[in-house]
Amino acid sequence: MNLSRRQFISSSALAGSGLMLSSLESFANPVGLVNQAGYTLTILATNWGLSISWDEFCAKIKTAGYDGCEIWWPGKAEDRKLLFEALNKHQLKIGFLYGSGEKDFAKHEAQFNQFVAEAAATRPLYINCHSGKDYFTVEQKEKLIKQSLAVATQSGIPVYHETHRGRALYSAPVTAELMKKISALRLTLDISHWCNVHESYLSDQEETVALALTRTDHIHARIGHPEGPQVSDPRAPEWERAVKTHFTWWDKVVENKKKVGQPITFLTEFGPPDYMPTLPYTRQAVSNQWDINVHMKDILRSRYA
Repeated sequence: MNLSRRQFISSSALAGSGLMLSSLESFANPVGLVNQAGYTLTILATNWGLSISWDEFCAKIKTAGYDGCEIWWPGKAEDRKLLFEALNKHQLKIGFLYGSGEKDFAKHEAQFNQFVAEAAATRPLYINCHSGKDYFTVEQKEKLIKQSLAVATQSGIPVYHETHRGRALYSAPVTAELMKKISALRLTLDISHWCNVHESYLSDQEETVALALTRTDHIHARIGHPEGPQVSDPRAPEWERAVKTHFTWWDKVVENKKKVGQPITFLTEFGPPDYMPTLPYTRQAVSNQWDINVHMKDILRSRYA
């Protein structure tokens, strides 16, 4: 019997569904830690890959059981108005993501500072910065970070800087240097990028990773591997090592927060194509982005609440 490509994928997925759930499900058990007063867990959704209205998006994530969302700061006033109407309607929280694409530092700095200040004025949970460019000098990166921290101090809104390829904190050693220079630097940990950049699970940079975990207040819960920032499906047994490694890092961050009674926020951020691998010629995604993110939310909730 001849099967079409789509039929083959569907039948293979169904046949392997029992195995696919085994790897990630094992992390649903709660971590055995006492929550000190002040500890809270907030899990947010991304609109990455979705082309729907703000109201439709907010209704979708509310129904799925998210606490809110993290999105890129909307540049247009009308777009912001519609977003906040939807957030209020569905009683959802918001964290904003921002980063300039300007290659010239002076232009980048002006745009970056403007939008960080504008976003802070709307009183989000936090602002997550795609800070600078990887090729900016250490002094330029330090200047941007310190300016954003001044906004945080003035507004009372936490400002985090993401460990992201192409940005100021693209690698472990560069981030270590900046953490040592700037004691107030707080991180959005998307350590999947470092796995990719260093083509490893960072076992040779344990000291830097340990320091980064103590500076982390927000986590992008995507699982990477030495050859890419996103595994095809974290439920699949072949990714067990990657999943276990990331949860070991996340466990330490949550342990730190529970001990001192501070909040932690997560964003489930598995992305669409081309982050999501696709089949040749058809560009059909090999897994369902939405299902993976919702499943990841449920695992995080079970493990860390």
